[in-house]
Amino acid sequence: MDFFFFFFNQVCRSEGTPEKPLYHPCVCTGSIKFIHQECLVQWLKHSRKEYCELCKHRFAFTPSRIYKCLFTGSVSSLLTLPLDILSTENLLADCLQGCFVVTCTLCAFISLVWLREQIVHGGAPQWLEQNQQQPLNGIGQQNEAVVNGGIENAVLDQPANPAAENAVVGENPEIQEEQVDEEEEDNEDEEDAVVEDAADANNGAQDDMNWNALEWDRAAEELTWEREHVFWVVSLNTLFILVFAFCPYHIGHFSIVGLGFVEYVQASHFEGLITTIVGYVLLAVTLIVCHGLAALVKFQRSRRLLGVCYIVVKVSLLVVVEIGVFPLICGWWLDICSLEMFDATLKDRELSFQSAPGTTMFLHWLVGMVYVFYFASFILLLREVLRPGVLWFLRNLNDPDFNPVQEMIHLPIYRHLRRFILSVIVFGSIVLLMLWLPIRIIKYLLPNFLPYNVMLYSDAPVSELSLELLLLQVVLPALLEQGHTRQWLKGLVRAWTVTAGYLLDLHSYLLGDQEENENNANQQANNQHARNNNAIPVVGEGLHAAHQAILQQGGPVGFQPYRRPLKFPLRIFLLIVFMCITLLIASLICLTLPVFAGRWLMSFWTGTAKIHELYTAACGLYVCWLTIRAVTVLVAWMPQGRRVIFQKVKEWSLMIMKTLIVAILLAGVVPLLLGLLFELVIVAPLRVPLDQTPLFYPWQDWALGVLHAKIIAAITLMGPQWWLKTVIEQVYANGIRNIDLHFIIRKLAAPVISVLLLSLCVPYIIASGVVPLLGVTAEMQNLVQRRIYPFLLMVVVLMGILSFQVRQFKRLYEHIKNDKYLVGQRLVNYERKSGKQGTSTTPPQSSQE
Repeated sequence: MDFFFFFFNQVCRSEGTPEKPLYHPCVCTGSIKFIHQECLVQWLKHSRKEYCELCKHRFAFTPSRIYKCLFTGSVSSLLTLPLDILSTENLLADCLQGCFVVTCTLCAFISLVWLREQIVHGGAPQWLEQNQQQPLNGIGQQNEAVVNGGIENAVLDQPANPAAENAVVGENPEIQEEQVDEEEEDNEDEEDAVVEDAADANNGAQDDMNWNALEWDRAAEELTWEREHVFWVVSLNTLFILVFAFCPYHIGHFSIVGLGFVEYVQASHFEGLITTIVGYVLLAVTLIVCHGLAALVKFQRSRRLLGVCYIVVKVSLLVVVEIGVFPLICGWWLDICSLEMFDATLKDRELSFQSAPGTTMFLHWLVGMVYVFYFASFILLLREVLRPGVLWFLRNLNDPDFNPVQEMIHLPIYRHLRRFILSVIVFGSIVLLMLWLPIRIIKYLLPNFLPYNVMLYSDAPVSELSLELLLLQVVLPALLEQGHTRQWLKGLVRAWTVTAGYLLDLHSYLLGDQEENENNANQQANNQHARNNNAIPVVGEGLHAAHQAILQQGGPVGFQPYRRPLKFPLRIFLLIVFMCITLLIASLICLTLPVFAGRWLMSFWTGTAKIHELYTAACGLYVCWLTIRAVTVLVAWMPQGRRVIFQKVKEWSLMIMKTLIVAILLAGVVPLLLGLLFELVIVAPLRVPLDQTPLFYPWQDWALGVLHAKIIAAITLMGPQWWLKTVIEQVYANGIRNIDLHFIIRKLAAPVISVLLLSLCVPYIIASGVVPLLGVTAEMQNLVQRRIYPFLLMVVVLMGILSFQVRQFKRLYEHIKNDKYLVGQRLVNYERKSGKQGTSTTPPQSSQE
């Protein structure tokens, strides 16, 4: 340890330079936390350790070979790239990060192909189709119309001077009839030419959409096992890294350095991500400027290429903003508005961010995503209750015509920016109304109720992260995914809407007039029936008849008319005030009642000891839910008599006992074994050195195992059909009321628990019972005990990959053999397995033969 201090104080005392910057790779504070990378590497080679001996923090490097070479920013990395590729140093880490880079590259490639299909089938934006060369002849105009609007627009084009033609035709009816006949002989002669020109024009448009030198469709077909080559994959990944990571990163880096924002970006702890996003923004601005210049000088192909590249960058940035930035803002705003509820300050959040920036940002993003998801679910429930057209300012996610990618492609940036700002204002205001203001009221009315106890000791057998995941992934979905819970909430919303509608005379606006809607529907049906019976095609109506047909359809879909009362704006304002008061009261009840009930129940078990509020909140939520459920069930059973009630209670008691047994097995034992196995295979080998003993917390392993079990079940249900998927689907189909305890234990619980127990016990028996009999050293025994679980996992994965490759090779072998040497095939008759064994497969001969 003394040499450790001497090394850091004596060897690494020089200041940082642009060529050799100082890093702070561990949790240590003060001047000792800064060190050069070369000095740290030299010390690690000497000490043969991968973690700091003071704070026990494992040092993290960024290996990636080609990726690392491109982002180090030095010429020496380019010169040593061949030696770095062939080096065996950090081989496992490089392979893992290389797999991640390849996965991101393939995902980006597939996303580009899919985005191209969206542009081709959904149409390019209008600004991308402008400034095309207009031909002077009539056929060229028709071809251009076909390209822009389709065959229908070309056929419906008006003549060059329609007023003069109509005047000449209208003077003489005989001439009009003859001219009509001649014109009909001409929609017969010229129609074929128009269709051929349309086909050529469409082919030209399709060819023009193939803007990239790479043939995307053919490239997608090349992603098969038979044609995939290592050089091609490496070249493709290198190209994608250069185009989508290297260029934007260095563009952003040079811009940030030039503007003098280096210190601010480094303080964010996400320098690479922010620099890359800045590069993408500048690249988008550059592309749109170049697109305008190409349009001015009439370079059509360059203009279109630049425009499509701009669309790709624009959609990528909008996806990052919609999925990444917006939930992150919501998560941080939720945390800031709830600081007093946990007796925390902004300084505490700053310290937690400085200590673990990645984990902190992920947790805030996760909370923001949950908030956005449940808000969207509540809006969908409101649409089921309210009159169609009330929520016109909110997008309907269930609308089949709603396509967010097409909106990203076609709508301009200022529209997206305006929508983003409006969303931030709406979501932020709701957080203020339902979180910050209720907390202030609770602190004023109940001074001793807050703060919530969420502080854990360092030796606590559970982490706050596992409890948050347990609440978000188990408690809330279990309550909100129940059908009757949703019906309760829907009934409450409907009752509130009816009450507010009658109090403010807005019943017609909120719920619509049922009788009036039925009369309108009958009237529209009668009008449609009359139009179908009396419709006579009139020559020459053309677009006028089409517009009339559109106007007579009764308005757009998803809107119902309503009666507008007097002083309508004032009534809408009072409705909004009433809604805010209701949300405030509902928030006060949700923040106090479950915790009160949970604390009171937990006091019988723990006494006066303080426990985590997530326990009390979860317990209180379930108790409130069970109480409401029991009351509603008893109210429904009361009219049926006492005997029926006793019978129902007996049936429900049996069902509850079966459910408890299934819950103990599937929600208790299986997640515990799964979490313990994950701890032994992944967490312990990565976090605990060989000279230290790992500690296992069963409660934390169970909480994380619940999350892993949900993920595995979701992947199983989305995957191909096999026995586990069949069993899970059968259990879901039966439900709780028709629960089959024998089927679940025999088909699901017993096989899964057996596999998990074998996975845990067999490696332990080998490491602790077989290896010591071989006479190896204590260090080797420790190494085997600590690394046998990931080693066996690697062996299983390798065997799976090899078996897959063998099957693929057999398929390739059969394909080549059949393609080159197969002469022909003979159809085989179907024979039942229980039939005679000697039945011939030759088709019966005809009697005439």
